[in-house]
Amino acid sequence: MTDKPKPIPFRISNVEALWPRINTTYKFDNKLKRSVPCDVFDDGAKYELNFRMVSEQAKKLFAEMKQAYNEKAADDWPDKFPNPFNKDDDGMYVYKTVLKGAYGKDATGKPAQYDAANTKLADDFLLTTGSEINIAGVFVPYHNAGMGTGVSLRLRAIQVIKYVPLQATSPFEATDGFESEDGNPFASTDKPEADPLEAAEEAEEEVSEPKKVRKKTPGKAKDPELDAIVDDWDD
Repeated sequence: MTDKPKPIPFRISNVEALWPRINTTYKFDNKLKRSVPCDVFDDGAKYELNFRMVSEQAKKLFAEMKQAYNEKAADDWPDKFPNPFNKDDDGMYVYKTVLKGAYGKDATGKPAQYDAANTKLADDFLLTTGSEINIAGVFVPYHNAGMGTGVSLRLRAIQVIKYVPLQATSPFEATDGFESEDGNPFASTDKPEADPLEAAEEAEEEVSEPKKVRKKTPGKAKDPELDAIVDDWDD
């Protein structure tokens, strides 16, 4: 009997949370064209967290993903996979970490959330976009016809370093007329952020660990392609 391969853990520190949906499972609704809360056993149910990082963090994460891929890849897998990160207008890199609501008949349970003092947060804690967080999980290398080739990040837990309070958002615009002396709870001029990946993205299926694992040779030379990607990252 072959031992099940041990998962390869990852930890990402001091990144910005974007459009977190980890308080419950969500699925993409094709009619509404957005993600909606759902039962853990619904098709496409998942916990999902996008995050934003600086160039150096992205380089480090990609190198770790490449190493995990090389350790788990089967013999018939490609030698490489494309850079999966999206670069935004501010020169930051965006990626995501996901956990399915269930695998078969077994529910996974929502990712754990902790504060900066490592105290577990309430079950109904709502993480917000803009908060600074640490992320923990495991790498899941994959290669199949449906998803292509790459390494997904399976979410396990987050730690909130700096919390950005949720801002109330009015559906109206400011106009002349009555003004309350008690202050306006909708005074923030910040527009609500929309998830640019949501409209074009269907619920992504996680993949299982490959059965066949490539044997590694001690002292293998560094991957020149990865070195080139890192050296020319911002080109």
